[in-house]
Amino acid sequence: MTAAPNTKSGHRKEYSDIWVIGEQKEGTLNPITAELLGEGKKLAGHSGKRLIAVIAGGHIGKTAEELRYYGADGVLWIEDPLLASFSTEGYATAMARAIEAEKPEIVLMGATSLGRDIAPRIAAKLGTGITADCTKLEIDPEDGKLLMGKPALDGKLLITIICPKTRPQMATVRPGVFERAIRGEKPAGEIRKFLPELRGEEIRTKLTAMNPVGKRIVNLTGAKIIVAGGRGLKTAENFKLLEDLADALGGEVGASRAAVDAGWIDPSHQVGQTGTTVRPNVYFACGISGAVQHQAGMHEAKYIVAINTDPHAPIFQICDYGIIGDLREVVPAVTEVVRKQKQ
Repeated sequence: MTAAPNTKSGHRKEYSDIWVIGEQKEGTLNPITAELLGEGKKLAGHSGKRLIAVIAGGHIGKTAEELRYYGADGVLWIEDPLLASFSTEGYATAMARAIEAEKPEIVLMGATSLGRDIAPRIAAKLGTGITADCTKLEIDPEDGKLLMGKPALDGKLLITIICPKTRPQMATVRPGVFERAIRGEKPAGEIRKFLPELRGEEIRTKLTAMNPVGKRIVNLTGAKIIVAGGRGLKTAENFKLLEDLADALGGEVGASRAAVDAGWIDPSHQVGQTGTTVRPNVYFACGISGAVQHQAGMHEAKYIVAINTDPHAPIFQICDYGIIGDLREVVPAVTEVVRKQKQ
């Protein structure tokens, strides 16, 4: 079933198509899937290649059907009963076998916890390279290679990496960077199945639980409203003010790296160059000075509201609305107004 990776100069004649590896949990697509398909469409348009949406799992026919509405030229469903529950070995092995058999030219995955877990393992199995955490992707107009851009030196530089000798060209993409593909009204393309024929002995771990009981999942990439706090909060207890406002608005709580490094909030809330990149409709920056590393993760919010006591804070240079004041007074006042309007 499998074949050795092709590293000879003639590989370009064998490899084709652009693959987007979708993510799903209990049948629900992760937003990163639509983001990858949106960017994949652009790359396909510039390269003349087909765009294939790929999903792995057992008993996820409805999820595979849902992918047909996002404009790909086809959907490949990697199906096996052993993929019903996630395992690193199972998913990495199954996808590597599908890639060896189908030979896509480009493979894109999200730089999510799942993508960071299995993408390097897939690349190692295939004997190819991978560029992690990309924020820019382009097709070289001269030779058709994938130009993979990613930040370096704390965001001060954007470096471009190429994979000239091996295929496929693989990249993980930071969530929240690219615009999502719009779900169409009619399905497109056909669903094909690939059977990786996994064996039980190939999977050494068994999933017993997805999340600790009572722990809430932070969904910054899908949030329409984010209320984020930084060093200006001064204590972990003051995050309760942001939680109240986020709850009233139906949003999520974010944080700067300074707040996370201080131990005031879990790293899953971090926004910025070394955290999550977000595109909410409204982003409240409370007590956040607005260093370039933080701006890199939130500057594409539709509206930015800054609350800070320092009138010279960099955040005021990019915000749409700025309030110079103590967040401990301003945030509760805003929360009260929101709650009254909802009554």
